[in-house]
Amino acid sequence: MLPELGASFDVSGATASLSITAYTAPFAAVMLVSGTLGERWGRRRTVTLAYVAYLITSVVCLLAPTLPLFLAARALQGAANAFTTPLLLAALASSVPAGRLGRALGWFGSMQAVGQTSAPLIGGLAAEVDWRIAFAGVAVVAALLAVIGVPSDKPVGQLAARPSLRTAWQPSVLRAGVVAAVGWGCISGLNFLVALRLEEEFGVGAGARGLLLTSLGVAGLLTARLVGGGIDRIGARRSVLLGSGLGVLVVIGVGLAPTVWLIGIVWAVGGVATQFVLVGVNAMVLRLAPENTGGTMSTVQAVRFSGAALSPVVITPVYHAEPLAGFLLPAVLLAVAVPTLIPPERRT
Repeated sequence: MLPELGASFDVSGATASLSITAYTAPFAAVMLVSGTLGERWGRRRTVTLAYVAYLITSVVCLLAPTLPLFLAARALQGAANAFTTPLLLAALASSVPAGRLGRALGWFGSMQAVGQTSAPLIGGLAAEVDWRIAFAGVAVVAALLAVIGVPSDKPVGQLAARPSLRTAWQPSVLRAGVVAAVGWGCISGLNFLVALRLEEEFGVGAGARGLLLTSLGVAGLLTARLVGGGIDRIGARRSVLLGSGLGVLVVIGVGLAPTVWLIGIVWAVGGVATQFVLVGVNAMVLRLAPENTGGTMSTVQAVRFSGAALSPVVITPVYHAEPLAGFLLPAVLLAVAVPTLIPPERRT
């Protein structure tokens, strides 16, 4: 909806794209501390307040008469959302038996994939009428989620110890975050690169490109139970290594595939690879610091999103210099960085 957004505020599309940065920068930055703060304040209370804040800022975006006010509201949206995912994952981990954690996280990851895949389509359809409709819809969803909330946790006064940032920022957690960043940025985060190849080498239009790229999210959804069950059986660390190895083949495959239909098939396999990496990392991290699961998850997610944001900046110039090298670089990063940095798995 960036062109429509730019037209509404009488700015260029490039200027309108600042709304993405305005959201993602505070989202990643606040997430470094949001999980630990949420564990201190109580998960249910924190997540509910975050949804309420997201509701209010969505309404401000909807009504904003100027671009600066719109960007400020987007920044507050990002900060509010930083308090949701890590604490939801922590609540999920405390609500399911340890032997079924992988399967539960698989379903959680698949729902995220569905949202990330469908959001551009829904936003684009809304923009055909008025881009503000999208923010009205988001506000309604935030209100519903605030009512639903998350499972109850221990009252703040009954916590065994006050969660500290030290437990969230320990080296093993940061290493897991880098693994997640490489896994995300070098597999599913390459959708921009796949789109470039489809356009420049095959002349595929925007609609067809978008449809093909959704195959990754659909495959992730359909294989959620299989991936989660596999993680429960073989362990989180092995699952991450399996996913990164499969990701290497996917990235090289979409860079070399001679036909559009073959790219679509290979890209769908990338959804399975991404699930193995990200769900495996989540399952591993939730066991690294049981006293501060929300804090460790928020740290990993912050590093993941920060690292993934660098993917287009680093890889696009390489692709324009030599297209095949643009795909070989992330494949090498997956093959080298993930096995080197992945921390040992802590069993419960």
